[in-house]
Amino acid sequence: MNTTEHWINGSYVPAGGRTAPVTNPATGKVTAEVALASVEDGHAAVAAAKAAFPAWRDLSLTRRTQILFAFRELLNARKGELAAIITSEHGKVLDDALGEVSRGQEVVEFACGMPHLMKGSYTENASTKVDIHSVRQALGPVAIISPFNFPAMVPMWFFPLAIAAGNTVILKPSEKVPTAANWMAELWKEAGLPDGVFNVLHGDKVAVDTLLTHPDVKAVSFVGSTPIAQYVYETATAHGKRVQALGGAKNHMIVLPDADLDLAADAAINAGFGSA
Repeated sequence: MNTTEHWINGSYVPAGGRTAPVTNPATGKVTAEVALASVEDGHAAVAAAKAAFPAWRDLSLTRRTQILFAFRELLNARKGELAAIITSEHGKVLDDALGEVSRGQEVVEFACGMPHLMKGSYTENASTKVDIHSVRQALGPVAIISPFNFPAMVPMWFFPLAIAAGNTVILKPSEKVPTAANWMAELWKEAGLPDGVFNVLHGDKVAVDTLLTHPDVKAVSFVGSTPIAQYVYETATAHGKRVQALGGAKNHMIVLPDADLDLAADAAINAGFGSA
């Protein structure tokens, strides 16, 4: 049985303790085990991100975006591989998985414009003899906690922008769908990303709590259920972190009076159960 390991500082770190089963939803068969991080594993991932931050932050925007473009080209050429991984662990059909990868790639492409997005501003004489300057600067190590339903798209909502802006990343994917995150980590390395800039920490609540409370993690982005979003927000803000916690997005719809009700009903059912 293969074990999906953590990706820390540019290489795999063997699972040293607890594991959990990874299941193919189409068959119910256990296909692998995934490492569940200890507190020490979490500290190692954060330490790698912290050590890589100064050099990555100081690298020119031109060099950073060159790596983004390389990642984009590799992803575009090999997105079928990632889609197949998503199908094998999540269960959505291959066309749906390919669509997910394409939606994530849109954010990668947006992040390729980071030299423009990072521009500050300058206002002369905003008040009498008062000029105003603003600058945008990287924060440091940031954490991403992503759900099972979009193993590639949701992480790609966050990490291309965080990395392009000069931050380093620790991604904690759902333990139900761990392999996509590792595949993307390997792709980043192939694109030329320095070791430690993108790390993958697998696990459960132990891994999450380590990231939410670690003093070197500067910000947290989360997508998942409303109760966990509230827990993430309360815990991380109490430890002085910037937090983006997105919860409760379960196929909500607004149906207006002039809607085609048959079409709306069909869309609602497919949104919730299209892969069943």
